[in-house]
Amino acid sequence: MKKIYLVMILVLGYSCGSGGDDPVGSEDPVNRAPSVPTQIYPLNNTLCIDNVVNFQWNASIDPDKDAVQYLVEVSKDGNFSNLIESKIVSNATSTLITLQKGVAFYWRVKAIDAKDMESAFSSQNQFLTEGVGVSNYLPFAPSLVAPALNTVIDGTSTTLSWTASDVDNDTLTFDVFLDKNSNPTTKVSEGQSGTTFNASGLTGASTYYFKIVVKDSKG
Repeated sequence: MKKIYLVMILVLGYSCGSGGDDPVGSEDPVNRAPSVPTQIYPLNNTLCIDNVVNFQWNASIDPDKDAVQYLVEVSKDGNFSNLIESKIVSNATSTLITLQKGVAFYWRVKAIDAKDMESAFSSQNQFLTEGVGVSNYLPFAPSLVAPALNTVIDGTSTTLSWTASDVDNDTLTFDVFLDKNSNPTTKVSEGQSGTTFNASGLTGASTYYFKIVVKDSKG
């Protein structure tokens, strides 16, 4: 009787990705954003005696050693919705911008590397340009402290809070407007000296808006 032997051959396949030809570590490195620049001039609440303002900031550091340029924005409002200047600055950490006299402005700056990776904006600084024959300056627009924008509150009352300043160091008073209109017209407090207001009797499931008008002691 003949004996039959069965031989099993195992074929092992190895796969390294879809093509199998890419060398290990060939992926492009992740590009990292440069650091946030810090402002040197004008600082917050500065009175600029010349309306040709020399904006200055500290250089950003790019962790990948990329070249860095800067975007400088100047606005008439703290939300930067009314831009007066939006300027790219290369190979420098300062720039001259001519502005209107006797006006309050806000400015900020951010860094952009050669691969278009951007830092966050710096803090915003508010400043005034000196006017012609002006002996008294408008106060700066109030800045919101609380409640934060689009906050949902519990209950039917909340404390409104804000800050304001004046380069002449005049005494400031505030009118508070509060209602359900996006541009509130209902005056709920007039000529108060404090920077908080307790808003009570609010209706649930409603959206409220408030506005602060600041006046100095010279009106």
